Amino acid sequence: MFSNIIPQLRNTSLILRKCSTIPKSTEISKLSSIIPINYAKPRQVWLESLETIDDKKLGIIELHPEIFACNPRIDIIHQNVRWQRLYRFVSYAHTKVRSEVRGGGRKPWPQKGMGKARHGSIRSPLFKGGGVIHGPRSPTPHFYMLPFYTRLHGLTSTLSIKLAQDDLHVVDNLDLPSDEPKFIEELVKSRNWGLSVLFVDVSDIMPRNITAATDTIKHFNLMPVYGLNVYSMLKYDTLVLTKAAVEHIELKLLTHLHKNDTRSVLDKYKVGQV
Repeated sequence: MFSNIIPQLRNTSLILRKCSTIPKSTEISKLSSIIPINYAKPRQVWLESLETIDDKKLGIIELHPEIFACNPRIDIIHQNVRWQRLYRFVSYAHTKVRSEVRGGGRKPWPQKGMGKARHGSIRSPLFKGGGVIHGPRSPTPHFYMLPFYTRLHGLTSTLSIKLAQDDLHVVDNLDLPSDEPKFIEELVKSRNWGLSVLFVDVSDIMPRNITAATDTIKHFNLMPVYGLNVYSMLKYDTLVLTKAAVEHIELKLLTHLHKNDTRSVLDKYKVGQV
């Protein structure tokens, strides 16, 4: 058995050394039989329509595996969620220093002769009702910038998890035949999309019917593709993307994942930035 494999390995090393020559088809077949090529197949999803309440399939589309089938990093998702929750949080806890509290304009007793400790004001931090040293001073922002590729991999991990859990659906467009809220509620209920749904389109100008139908429903939300984020995708049970939004997401994320020069996106966000 090994006598047949050793000549093939020699031929394989010869092919790898001679990079200037193009191997023949027989040599390529031998190479592929010895060294298997790991190719990630694209994920396939149904292309649906919102024209009817019942589920209507229009065909099958393929999703890029690097965007919708990557290894989900729970730690990166947690970093993105924590970053999004903290950058909009402002603490208004406030304490007064000794110069801001009321009273204490004069020396409470003489410096010497009374057997008491020397003090210059009753509003000293040593006295009750005095100022506070090193207390919180409002407003205190908790903003910090997450590294660019941490945010990027947070998007790919969340999209992959949504697809793996069957919580991601692709539609041709967001056009509804009716602007009644009951229509969209019955549509979501019949397709088992959960209690809350996030609709994402490539443009921020949504169709009139779906805008009017979801205006009074608090657990249905519309979002343009440039506002898609990790926190919103986890907040809603189901993520519904249009076909144009899927193509836009793949184009943008693949461009940043495979770009040669990363200094333009990494120079602005340094580790010690606060």
